[in-house]
Amino acid sequence: MKILVVRFKQIGDAILSSVICKSLKETYPEAKIDYVLYDHVAPLFEHQEYLNKVISISKEEQKNPFKYLKKVWNVTRADYDIVIDIMSTPKSEAFTFFSKKAKYRIGRWKPKRGYTYTHSIPEPSSEYDKAEKFLKMLDPLVNDGIDVKLDKNYSLTFLEEEKEELRERMIQAGVDFSKIIIPLAINSRREPKVYPVDLMRELAKKILDTFNCQIILYYSPNEKEFAKKFHEALNWDKRIISDINTKSIRELGSLLSNCDIFVGNEGGPRHLAQAIDIPSFAIFSPGSSKRDWLSRDNKRHEGIEPKEILSDETYENLSYEEKYRLITPDIILDKVKEKMLLVPKYIEKK
Repeated sequence: MKILVVRFKQIGDAILSSVICKSLKETYPEAKIDYVLYDHVAPLFEHQEYLNKVISISKEEQKNPFKYLKKVWNVTRADYDIVIDIMSTPKSEAFTFFSKKAKYRIGRWKPKRGYTYTHSIPEPSSEYDKAEKFLKMLDPLVNDGIDVKLDKNYSLTFLEEEKEELRERMIQAGVDFSKIIIPLAINSRREPKVYPVDLMRELAKKILDTFNCQIILYYSPNEKEFAKKFHEALNWDKRIISDINTKSIRELGSLLSNCDIFVGNEGGPRHLAQAIDIPSFAIFSPGSSKRDWLSRDNKRHEGIEPKEILSDETYENLSYEEKYRLITPDIILDKVKEKMLLVPKYIEKK
């Protein structure tokens, strides 16, 4: 059995989509499962037991139609039995177009599209979270009587040597592992998902004054200045570490694997923390829905959104900024205290 899963998206979506790969591996333990991803995301899925091969699409292949089609042609020569096109775009559908021998060619239903699919799956209703929606792509197998082992708990593992190397770099940067280590997500790839910086600074101070902890400000190269200004505004507090340079997404995963609890803006790194299964608490922007992005039955990973604070008719009359500011640092702190009960070395300051 050979299976191909195609997903062109960013970190968070790729992690959530991996529930399809994981469920298929549990269903077909002997199957070879390949996962197609953009090249900046692909390294994250190396060394995962539920994947046989991670296939990356480079930026050059993305931009050049001839190189892209050549790559698709070469990949599909493996004669897959099942091809799942999660993206369901004209571009990604090329994988099913060149896989005519596959018994199952599954994609999302879209008007005037999907002619190369054997099964087109309607968009699931809002009662499902994102991981559950992805698992609906396996309905054709379920409907054919296959006992599909649906598992919506996504996971990622990192090599011990990777984690140990990051641990040594963390110690060199001043991390004290006798304390609770909290990676604080102060930024986001999308600006509208950035919790007001003054409130995030206030939250950082409250966390430091409440728990026996250290805060790590992680960042990509283009976010370094933002992180350093944040640290500077807190008078270079020595309980905050902003000198650990993670050079890749795998290094970030290894760093998070050495931490105790994740707090901050919702986004790809928060999904990564959940995949590693350190407790997490996410701050959702007014434009995001935690019902979509969080599993409703996993209490280790929770979050808060503005409309929880004010749900009456006046909410819609507020500006985006005013909605965001409904989530006060004190409200977040109380929620983080609850999550701290899941951290083995938690000791609240008296």
